[in-house]
Amino acid sequence: MMATSAGDWTMSEQDQFLAEAMEREEPRLRSFIRKRVLDTSDAEDVLQDVFYELIAAYRMVKPVEQVTAWMFRVARNRITDLFRRRKTVSLNEPASADEDAATLEDLLPAADAGPDAVFARGVLLEALDDALEELPEAQREVFLSHEVLGRSFKEMSAETGVSVNTLLARKRYAVLHLRRRLQEMDEDFGK
Repeated sequence: MMATSAGDWTMSEQDQFLAEAMEREEPRLRSFIRKRVLDTSDAEDVLQDVFYELIAAYRMVKPVEQVTAWMFRVARNRITDLFRRRKTVSLNEPASADEDAATLEDLLPAADAGPDAVFARGVLLEALDDALEELPEAQREVFLSHEVLGRSFKEMSAETGVSVNTLLARKRYAVLHLRRRLQEMDEDFGK
């Protein structure tokens, strides 16, 4: 839909135009975003950012010529920004900003700390193997390829045809699951 000059519109005409455009495009735009952003909360944030930017553009008297194309372009840019900000998660990083958050290295006793430590290390590694087996195959493969084999997401994407963003999301879900299981094991050992 083509807009006339923003200066020619009254505020209520502009509001109506924006409301109609958002209502008309919301289902397609939401679907577009959800196919690329697996986390529902992040997807909703991207959608709201698109609508906010559309309103801001009109409020600053910068009407958009092709509203639909513009919204999809902004959505694509926000999705890219989201994934640039998101860092690859690893079991060797703390699970939270909390200084006391445990990493995999913190949970595993040193191999040279005596027979009890060697036994505890073996038990934890066995439990970690079990937790890996619980993962969906796609998540397990990405996790092992990246963490154990040291392969890049770009390499895996080229080989499998799966997008880097999807691979990043799979690894993130795998790490979150494994962290939960490690935390449970740590609590069991702490008792």
